[in-house]
Amino acid sequence: MSSMFEVIIGLEVHAQLNTKSKLFCSCATSFGEEPNTNVCPTCLGLPGALPVLNKEAVHKAIMLGTALKSKINQKSVFNRKNYFYPDLPSGYQISQFEVPVVGLGELTIDFPDGRQKTIGVTRAHLENDAGKNIHAGTVSHVDLNRAGTPLLEIVSEPDMRSAEEAILYLKKLHSIVRYLGISDANMQEGSFRCDVNVSIRPKGDTNLYTRCEIKNMNSFRFIEKAIHYEVNRHIEAWEDGVHSTEIVQETRLFDPSTGETRSMRGKEDAADYRYFPDPDLLPLIITDEMISEYSNIPELPDEKKERFVKEYGLKEYDASVITASLEMANFFDEMMKEGISAKNATTWLTVELQGRLKEGVTIEESSITSKTLATLVKRIEDNTISGKAAKEVLDYLMENDSDVDSVIEKLGLKQVSDDGALLAIIDEILNANQDKVAEYKAGKEKMFGFFVGQAMKASKGSANPNKINDLLKERLA
Repeated sequence: MSSMFEVIIGLEVHAQLNTKSKLFCSCATSFGEEPNTNVCPTCLGLPGALPVLNKEAVHKAIMLGTALKSKINQKSVFNRKNYFYPDLPSGYQISQFEVPVVGLGELTIDFPDGRQKTIGVTRAHLENDAGKNIHAGTVSHVDLNRAGTPLLEIVSEPDMRSAEEAILYLKKLHSIVRYLGISDANMQEGSFRCDVNVSIRPKGDTNLYTRCEIKNMNSFRFIEKAIHYEVNRHIEAWEDGVHSTEIVQETRLFDPSTGETRSMRGKEDAADYRYFPDPDLLPLIITDEMISEYSNIPELPDEKKERFVKEYGLKEYDASVITASLEMANFFDEMMKEGISAKNATTWLTVELQGRLKEGVTIEESSITSKTLATLVKRIEDNTISGKAAKEVLDYLMENDSDVDSVIEKLGLKQVSDDGALLAIIDEILNANQDKVAEYKAGKEKMFGFFVGQAMKASKGSANPNKINDLLKERLA
């Protein structure tokens, strides 16, 4: 990217709330049902069918507002946002425009080098989702099961200056949503998707120039690629002197197969949507009691990270890695209940177990439980097995249903710690290498490593290395 320009990025994230029923009717929100089965007159937009607001969606919106240190608007209004697509049966979306339920807030992102940056959050508002178009060759079908499911749209300020910052923001927001338990945030199923607004300006300029919106992104990797492509497209237009004609306000789509964005339609302004208050819905009034009750939220990633540093003595970086995922944080907490060292627990969770998981498999889906991994660490710490042997045990457990102690016995990996047995091995090695013993006693201390290696080899790796070290020192003294 040219150093002459500054990138301006703002994000609109749609998180599907995990309520049992839709936002304005009692139809189920379950995923993967037969097309057009979770529908009723209200979500089909039939004349005379009236919407009734789902209180649980309001509850979840207040939880997110609390997590983002946002202002909760105690009176907000639902509007009709008019546009015509096959997957929007009523011809309008019920959304919030002038006054959203969640006002100004903030989110802090963490860089790998320890730096932090606070990104402003403009608003978070409730709205109902559209259905889904399914294209098969020359035929298109519409599935309205998703129509009416509750969305919380979280709109950032245009505070991000690179693809890296945008991804850090999205991952942090994704993590917060999961920690709160207000959405499964499954990106593959579209429960957490994002519209990316990108523009550039010459460095030092404070104006905002024409932005383009890349629509419906649900992959961190593709979002990063789309931003890079779009930024380069804008820079080329500036440098070629055709910015005003080539860069127009529009909605674009990202094509993963080419790594390029392409024009989808001209970007509508608020006036194009003809917003007006929904005549069938009263203003949403949030009482002090509701705020008091609903703002009682669980421990968030930053708080959990701070606790892990203080309680377990973890390094800041390790705590960040573990708490980035709710599942991993819970897994680690469960391991620590087994009374093992935090350092070993961290290594065996983030390096050994994570390194063995196939791509796309989460800790939660792993065949190794927190108790199993903690038991394995215990067996290293109580000198039953060596770290090398523990890796063999873990490899075996990844493929076979068993327990740690049974596998240690089955594979014959138990360390020999019996002094008598180890002394017999040591004496045999020292007697067979009197010349090297003499060299060691003459000051060639590197010979000690030779004796340790020979003892471990003679025991076929089953000797406790710490015991070997101690007993060798005694004998050579």
